[in-house]
Amino acid sequence: MEIEIKFRVNFDETREKIESLGASFVREEVQEDLYFSLPYPNLLRVRRIKNLGRAFITYKYIRDPGKNEEFEEIEVEVSNFEKTVEILKRLGFREDVWVRKKRLVYRLDGITFELNEVEGLGSFLDIEVIEDDVDKAKEIIWETARKLGLSEEDVEPRLYQELIKGRKR
Repeated sequence: MEIEIKFRVNFDETREKIESLGASFVREEVQEDLYFSLPYPNLLRVRRIKNLGRAFITYKYIRDPGKNEEFEEIEVEVSNFEKTVEILKRLGFREDVWVRKKRLVYRLDGITFELNEVEGLGSFLDIEVIEDDVDKAKEIIWETARKLGLSEEDVEPRLYQELIKGRKR
């Protein structure tokens, strides 16, 4: 199971702290996510990673609605972003929100760091662990967050699409 906690951060400062922990840089991604309207806690998105020429369709189920930390996820790479979106629209899915971001991905000892600069929202860090033991995963995430100088006050529990929709109101 994917366990992640999202924090509001300063992009450059956090990148330096992640690197000082010894995390390995994996890649930079320029992402465009199109979310479709589904009843919460279900999420459906099509992601285009522009700089890598890749696209994915992802279904996520939020296991603990309100916290947005525990996800069951099914993801499949698709060969064509536009045609995948067209199929979903023809099946009756409605576009909901676009999320555009630059992401730097780092890894260290089974922990994934996704440092995001989200268009119109600012900078965020997702600390992610894949682990069946939820409590153990959260313990690892919080231990790592403290090493980066992050606390509960820095947590952003809302999803990016929720933040964007709130901004548009």
